Amino acid sequence: MAGMIIRPATRDDAETIARFNVLMARETEHLELDPGRVLDGVRAVFDEPGRGWYLVAVAENQVVGQLMVTYEWSDWRNGVFWWIQSVYVAPEARGQGVYKALYADLLRRAGAGGGVCGLRLYVEKENVRAQGVYERSGMRRTAYDLYEADFVLKR
Repeated sequence: MAGMIIRPATRDDAETIARFNVLMARETEHLELDPGRVLDGVRAVFDEPGRGWYLVAVAENQVVGQLMVTYEWSDWRNGVFWWIQSVYVAPEARGQGVYKALYADLLRRAGAGGGVCGLRLYVEKENVRAQGVYERSGMRRTAYDLYEADFVLKR
């Protein structure tokens, strides 16, 4: 996408990030999230940087894509995995390299030091399009399944 820049999100981006999160949950998991709760959750990341951070793609002064990074310590590797979460690209910007640019910037940041031992993400089993994007970016499927006990969202 011509003229696109990748930058760390600021608190001024919180409402857009929250809106994108609600849209992503609706689109990929058929969940209707509480927009106020999501906005509070996004703002909580800015309030407590140890929770993670957001990277956004901006074109024509509009955020057109995002991802969030959270952390997992690996004692096996003596390093930190960066978990990629809350990935969303606005429908009008899809197929134009937005995620590719976000991922390339994230790889650069991860390689800049700080003990990052790898990147991880999870994706809905039925989201074949996203799986293809992640595989083309160089990520591979792992041998693990994901289990959870969710105390907030009931499915």
